[in-house]
Amino acid sequence: MPQGVRRYDPDRRQRIIDAAIRVVGARGIAGLSHRSVAAEADVPLGSTTYHFRTLDDLLIAALRQANEGFARAVADSAALADPDTDLAGALARLLGEFLAADRGRVELEYELYLAALRRPALRPVAAEWCRAAAEALTPRTDPATARALVAVMDGISLQVLLTDAEYDEHHAREILSRVLGNGPGG
Repeated sequence: MPQGVRRYDPDRRQRIIDAAIRVVGARGIAGLSHRSVAAEADVPLGSTTYHFRTLDDLLIAALRQANEGFARAVADSAALADPDTDLAGALARLLGEFLAADRGRVELEYELYLAALRRPALRPVAAEWCRAAAEALTPRTDPATARALVAVMDGISLQVLLTDAEYDEHHAREILSRVLGNGPGG
């Protein structure tokens, strides 16, 4: 190819995001650099900086992609849409399925999510995830309760991930029922 002619590569940006997610999964946020992502994506270093000027820009894209999992599962759940379904039970079951499907992927998603603590540029994307998950629940409950349910599910997930404990669907259902005001003490 003659010098100065750019090869059209419409998937390059997506490959870079996917590579960033793999790098964070393997090495953590500390292992993320334009160079490590370029090597993982098998693209020139300049491609990563062309598409993502800063590492925060790259992390934002990676977090946005990682966030799609659980919020989409909530939004797409037929059980959650059915007003006759036990909401706490359906959420507890969905959370268990999410944690069991690919624990490594869930750990990666939370690592990206929690990176917002130290990287303020990521906070709006983390907030988007919370908002999307809560909005998916508002057809079944009020907005404040939906946000509380999301916070409780986050807490349960983090406890399971950080303690290597087995997910206890019955316990999760009981806690979610309390948030909904129809469990013990609620």
